[in-house]
Parts: sequence; C-alpha cells; structure tokens
Amino acid sequence: MGNKNLNKALHYIALAQIAKDTDGKKYYEKKLQEGKSKLSALRSLKRYIARRVYTTLKQLSD
Repeated sequence: MGNKNLNKALHYIALAQIAKDTDGKKYYEKKLQEGKSKLSALRSLKRYIARRVYTTLKQLSD
C-alpha cells in the first residue's frame, strides 16, 4: 500500500510543481497532451518526482 505520509508529501510537491512554471508542470502538460486524464497525469507526475528524489538520495549516499 505504501507510506501515506510520503504519498501526501509527494502530492503536495506535485501540486506545487503544477502551480508554477517548472519541469514538473511541463511533464504534467505533456501527459495531458498525450490524452491522459488530469488525475492520471498527476499520478504520473508523482511517480516522476519520486524517481528523481530516490535518485538524488541514492547519489548522496554513495
């Protein structure tokens, strides 16, 4: 099921990314152009953010 607190944090980050002109907003809009629904595009953005956070943390630990 996952960590609810982490999911909530990713959700807030994704909403903040959409509100401003960021790479996240470009990614979100690209997904909308591909025909995804707003909810599906938001879900994709959250996964995109999670991958970037994981990669950054992994690089810091090496």
